[in-house]
Amino acid sequence: MIFSETGLKGAFILDLERREDERGFFARSWCRDEFEAHGLNPALAQCNVSFNRRRGTLRGMHYQADPFAEAKLVRCTAGSVYDVIIDLRPGSPTFKQHIGEVLSAANHRMMYVPEGFAHGFQTLQDDTEVFYQMSQFYSPAHGRGVRYDDPVFGIEWKIADPVMAERDRSYPDFTG
Repeated sequence: MIFSETGLKGAFILDLERREDERGFFARSWCRDEFEAHGLNPALAQCNVSFNRRRGTLRGMHYQADPFAEAKLVRCTAGSVYDVIIDLRPGSPTFKQHIGEVLSAANHRMMYVPEGFAHGFQTLQDDTEVFYQMSQFYSPAHGRGVRYDDPVFGIEWKIADPVMAERDRSYPDFTG
C-alpha cells in the first residue's frame, strides 16, 4: 500500500500498490504491520457497507464520542463518492479544517479517518457502494454528528440539493 499523509495530521489517503500482469492486478488493501508502521490504529472491530441508489446522496458528518471514538478505513467498491473528513480534535493545529477526496471503484483509493474526525460522503453516481472498516464497535449512545453545510467548516459539496436523512440535515451549528 502507498500511504500519503494529508494536510490533516494523522489522516491518510491510501493507494493500492498493484502487482499487474495479463490477468489484471493483485494488491493488499489492509495490513496491520503497515498501519502500525505509519502510526495508524490497526484495530478492526467491525465492517459495514453503505449502498446508495441515487447520485447526490449525502451521508454525514458522523463520528463517535469517547470512549467509543473510532478510526475508519473507507473505500468505494462500486460507483464513486466525494469523501470528506473534518478534524474535530480541539488541540489540533488543523481543528475545524476539512479535506475531500474522490474515492471510486475505478481508482481503488481509500481514506484513513483517525479518531476525533467527522466523516461523510456524497455519491457522484447512482448505485454507489461504500465499504468501511472501523476500529470500534458502533455505540448508538456515543454517535454524534455535525451539519454537512455548517459555515464554520465551509465544505463545498459536488452536487447541490443532496438526498439526505433528516437527522443528518438537522444537526445543530458546531460550537466546539
